[in-house]
Amino acid sequence: MGKADFLSPKAIGNRIKAKGLQKLRWYCQMCQKQCRDENGFKCHCMSESHQRQLLLASENPTKFMDYFSDEFKRDFLELLRRRFGTKRVHNNIVYNEYISHREHVHMNSTQWETLTDFTKWLGRKGLCKVDETPKGWYVQYIDRDPETIRRQEEQARKKKQELDDEERSAKFIEEQVRRGRDHKETEENPVYTELKRENEEEKVTFNLSVGSAVAGPSKSSSALGASALKAAAAASTSSSVKRKESSSGSDSRGEKKKKSALEEIIEVMEERKKQSVRTDYWLQNNIVVKVVTKRLGEKYHKKKAVITEVREKYTAVVKMVDSGDKLKLDQNHLETVIPAPGKRVLILNGPYRDTEAVLEGIDEKNFSATLTLDSGHQKGKTVGIAYEDFSKLA
Repeated sequence: MGKADFLSPKAIGNRIKAKGLQKLRWYCQMCQKQCRDENGFKCHCMSESHQRQLLLASENPTKFMDYFSDEFKRDFLELLRRRFGTKRVHNNIVYNEYISHREHVHMNSTQWETLTDFTKWLGRKGLCKVDETPKGWYVQYIDRDPETIRRQEEQARKKKQELDDEERSAKFIEEQVRRGRDHKETEENPVYTELKRENEEEKVTFNLSVGSAVAGPSKSSSALGASALKAAAAASTSSSVKRKESSSGSDSRGEKKKKSALEEIIEVMEERKKQSVRTDYWLQNNIVVKVVTKRLGEKYHKKKAVITEVREKYTAVVKMVDSGDKLKLDQNHLETVIPAPGKRVLILNGPYRDTEAVLEGIDEKNFSATLTLDSGHQKGKTVGIAYEDFSKLA
């Protein structure tokens, strides 16, 4: 019985049945033929063409398996790269999209028995990043294309160059502002000197030129100017006498006065008042800090470091304790470290700034600690300092 015509109902029905996917158990990979039912698959296995393919495969079975495995791997990775890029995706989603193509290589003809084995093999070979979750295995394609690597390096170089340009411009602006501020301070700040008189006998006189200020003075104005001159002369005479008496008295006591106890107390209070003013910067050299920013990755997050250099009050160059790497960080990316009781710390802010101390105890309710000052004129004094105002000494 011959085949039905192309436009006959039977031929059209056969094409409709053959369209789309059929059951995998009735597919012959060697002959690349899909059967619709068990009877058709049985007839195909008994056919002469299928027997010839089996004889070819029996001569070198590993050759055919390696060929099908390479085809499956190449098509799978090509679909993963083209469809999903470097995104993290479930392996079953990629596999379902791969087998939707009718002429795909079936997994039962490859060296991998299951999709999980194939996913693990991709991870071992470094072709993809794989991780197991409660929902299953996820894969992420690793793009090692030379053009892609070159493009990423070019973007990283441009970004680094832009950051360097921004840092240079910021430093230039800060330098200009500092120069302008210093120049302004030197011009505006007056210089105060001690009042000295070379000759104690010299009289202090005031030259009040009242007549020169008025054009064509009258008699009454001239009389008023004369009386003002007389009063000024009398006042200057009395002031010179008083100054002479005070200068003679001071000569008898000594040229320079010694500071009294009250004046010394006032100076100490003023100095402490200046020191008690809190500042918004606290970085100091040779203290231990902790990196709190996540931008640098898990390698440096929550790791301890030692400040080796402070730049412009708000930036520090730190050396990591574990790896020894050197980083340049802002103070917002760092926090202080509280050591064990008995360890030495450095006070970073407040009235006892730059004072070394010994940690005695920690008050968790008030977020503070009890310190014993170990330097300065108040050595031995016990004070309470907040957590953020002191840190461990390196």
